[in-house]
Amino acid sequence: MISREPTIERLATAQQLLLTPFGLDETHLSRALAEITAHKVDDADLYFQYTRSEGWSLEEGIVKTGSFSIDQGVGVRAVSGEKTAFAYSDDISEASLLDAARTVRTISAAGRTARVKAPTRRIASSRSLYGAVDPISTLDSTAKVQLLEKVEKLARSRDPRVAQVMAGLASEYDVVLVARADGTLAADVRPLVRLSVTVIAEQNGRREVGSGGGGGRFGLAYFDDEHIAEYVDQAVKSALVNLDSRPAPAGEMTVVLGPGWPGILLHEAIGHGLEGDFNRKGSSAFSGRIGERVAAKGVTVLDDGTIADRRGSLNVDDEGNATQRNVLIEDGILKGYIQDSLNARLMKAKPTGNGRRESYAHAPMPRMTNTYMLGGDRVPEEIVASIKKGLYATNFGGGQVDITSGKFVFSASEAYWVENGKIQYPVKGATLVGNGPDALTRVTMIGNDMSLDSGVGTCGKEGQSVPVGVGQPTLRIDGLTVGGTA
Repeated sequence: MISREPTIERLATAQQLLLTPFGLDETHLSRALAEITAHKVDDADLYFQYTRSEGWSLEEGIVKTGSFSIDQGVGVRAVSGEKTAFAYSDDISEASLLDAARTVRTISAAGRTARVKAPTRRIASSRSLYGAVDPISTLDSTAKVQLLEKVEKLARSRDPRVAQVMAGLASEYDVVLVARADGTLAADVRPLVRLSVTVIAEQNGRREVGSGGGGGRFGLAYFDDEHIAEYVDQAVKSALVNLDSRPAPAGEMTVVLGPGWPGILLHEAIGHGLEGDFNRKGSSAFSGRIGERVAAKGVTVLDDGTIADRRGSLNVDDEGNATQRNVLIEDGILKGYIQDSLNARLMKAKPTGNGRRESYAHAPMPRMTNTYMLGGDRVPEEIVASIKKGLYATNFGGGQVDITSGKFVFSASEAYWVENGKIQYPVKGATLVGNGPDALTRVTMIGNDMSLDSGVGTCGKEGQSVPVGVGQPTLRIDGLTVGGTA
């Protein structure tokens, strides 16, 4: 059997799912784009998508719900200056395509017609970061149910105080095809799976919750006994720790953040502020500051969509651009922003492979992929031991940030009070309050234990949700405000 180059293989898969069944081919795509560019526009694209998803959930010892869905459609976009016209349809047909094309081209001023030479067909360069597997078919229904039952049984065996176990298994097979006005064609086949575990522990009438889980762009066979045990142990530990927690103290203090998932604070408080649209409009605390020091020495922050199998990685973004490893802050100096095509053009920069959208029914915008801080040279135990009085936060729940001011509020779901370098007891109700750019300048110690999260992150922006990754090493931040309950 002769195999094709992965980029060509993905394009063939996308055409077989998104064009051929509806009597379409590349000629029809060219015709639709020609309808748009008959008016003077700066950019235009077609985004076809086929998504098959499945979910199973367990509660009270039984698998209570199962779901399966198929969604498909096409989004049509025209861009003129800063303005975007967008139309979408779940009817993939020549008539719908041409109707949407004629609708969005009206963004151009009446009478502004353009004579455009037919573009040369070009297949976009892309990466091969994950296999083109359909994860839904990698385990049969019986095996999926047994997997969730194994999670439940294992969690209850860990400790008699475990009162309730909830688990969920989600799989998605996503195929996209992008056709751009310049003749570029791009496609991707994106598997995505996630296993989540939530545990409720009870002791003396007190109930606490812990959670764990992980996933990425691969099949369900990834969830072997070792990974299942890791997620269960994380959830059970968190719940049991919180059973013994005391009210968190409040005030300005030293805070040490653990590695991995606590990078969600970096994502929210820093990452969003480095997205191109906010900076083009001057609404970010980082606007116009490229080349300036915005963080302490040693702080290097990247957004990298090229890490194999990661939840936030993409072979190509949703505009057909190959993803990149983008250095945003290097040794404390702001180096650049993450860009989609529209904002890159208006800021006279290059796209960075960060044009993302939730689905064919949404227009793209600059979004993060896997955002993380590089490690330093300090041993994590040394960093915790350096705390005279302060907080050691190892896991986070929800949070929010104001992009314009950079102010953030985050809730710690697992944290400890530390005195004289020794962990004293777990605390509950701790919230971190601060300003993203200011917090970066207060980083005084960076651990050598940089790690990425286990593959559970979802980012929301302007009503759109996309899968992302975060990561960081253990960090010490001085003078951070902690809101507590004590």
